[in-house]
Amino acid sequence: MEAHVDPERIARARSGDASAFEALVEARVGPMTCMAMAILGREDEARDAVQDTLLTAWRELAALRDPVAFDAWLTRILVNRCRRGLRGIGLRRVREVPVDTVIASDEPTVADHADGVGERQALERAFERLSVDERTLLVLHHLDRRPVASIADI
Repeated sequence: MEAHVDPERIARARSGDASAFEALVEARVGPMTCMAMAILGREDEARDAVQDTLLTAWRELAALRDPVAFDAWLTRILVNRCRRGLRGIGLRRVREVPVDTVIASDEPTVADHADGVGERQALERAFERLSVDERTLLVLHHLDRRPVASIADI
């Protein structure tokens, strides 16, 4: 999600310029939605989380101390909103990953390719078992391709 941060645009948005704020977040909405979807697992909840995040960011923009940290600040707001969303809708389901879905052989077989859907479902079930913080770390690092130092800032 790390797009170029324009301190001038942030200053204008802080002073109430809605078009400056819109320009700030326009390139970030897609990646934010992907991140929220990965954490929450439901598109409707992800879109709601992004909308709430943008509303909160607009209202709290004056509290942003360092304009260069805009992306980390915005991501923190989104992650916190996703946490509340998971608690509110009870999406964190704990499911066991059946042992028989794990293949012991290192050699791929025709059955391995046919079982790709089953493996994906097993991976999704395992992902659902993770806490919000664990999901967030995986999403930031592997989906959003952020370096560890950026994740630490968030």
